[in-house]
Amino acid sequence: MVEEYNSIMKNEVWDVMSRLKNKFVVTSKWIYKIKHTADDSIEKYKARFVARGFSQKEGVDYEETFSLVARYTSIRSIMAIVAKMGWKLHQMDVKIAFLNGVVEEVYVEQPQGFETHDKETRV
Repeated sequence: MVEEYNSIMKNEVWDVMSRLKNKFVVTSKWIYKIKHTADDSIEKYKARFVARGFSQKEGVDYEETFSLVARYTSIRSIMAIVAKMGWKLHQMDVKIAFLNGVVEEVYVEQPQGFETHDKETRV
């Protein structure tokens, strides 16, 4: 959790500000995952801070949502081409990724356990 929070702060993802009465605040939570090695031993513990976007209201809090996801058929096709052409294939694990898009104002509650100010008055 500390690693995730530090990366958020390092990348200046948000500013803590006063909670506005006329703005909807998106709830948030921590997601935990245990990554295992091939022999099923624990490799590492992961924590991600996520905004619970389903609490937003269409036309009020957002205009559209899009998340790019690769299909398995696309991945298999690329691997088949690589094998046929005799190319080398490299895998890369991105530890933390931040999109550099323009985001409209979104008010999200502070991460549990890392509140920098009073949770009731700040977002």
